[in-house]
Amino acid sequence: MFRRNLFNWRRRHLSVIILGIYITLGFVASRPELSPMHQWNRAFGDSSIILIAITMAVGPLSRLSAAFKALLPWRRELGIYSIIFAGIHTAIILVGWVEWDLILLFGYAIHPLTQQYVMLQHGFGLSNSIGIVALLYGTVLAGTSNNWSLRKLGTSVWKFVQQGAYVLWILVVVHTAYFVYLHFQTFHVATIPPNWTQIPLAVLVTAVLGLQIAAFLKTWARRQRGGNRPETELMAESS
Repeated sequence: MFRRNLFNWRRRHLSVIILGIYITLGFVASRPELSPMHQWNRAFGDSSIILIAITMAVGPLSRLSAAFKALLPWRRELGIYSIIFAGIHTAIILVGWVEWDLILLFGYAIHPLTQQYVMLQHGFGLSNSIGIVALLYGTVLAGTSNNWSLRKLGTSVWKFVQQGAYVLWILVVVHTAYFVYLHFQTFHVATIPPNWTQIPLAVLVTAVLGLQIAAFLKTWARRQRGGNRPETELMAESS
């Protein structure tokens, strides 16, 4: 049994790594007009949000159809590598874009006359702040996505921590949406071709939200049909 679980664990990790690499390479190839730094920066960021979206979709799908319950163990690896890819995305920005001048991350720039920092891009700074919070929060979630943490924290505390994935998803969507829809519309930023992910991102976020609403309604309807049956039994059915 232990060897089989170990094999499945390794298989899931390897499969998600391969999936993430293919998605990233696809995004890189889709933006030949950008510099290599921005190609890889965006590609890892986009791959991260896709992996998080899949993670968020697996739970509702399993509630809507038992056929998807086999995917539930994959949420752990999908979540872990979504954060790893987000970390690589951040590292590329730090090294290749702001060149470790961290204050630039928060919307400041050097004024050419005074050679002092001035606030230039309020939205850029706010969005990056949200992104940093999301990365730190996601690191906590990924770091506790293991059986050791489950044993140490206890089931109730561990579940409470992991339910923060919904907060993480909201932070990631807000951070991504700013750069996809708003950032390059400001007058002082050079005009570049529209980001082709605008429509796909809207579809992706809407699909995840739709699945969550559908799963909630199905669970609620099942509990209504259950009448006075014990709450624990109803929760077991909807899990």
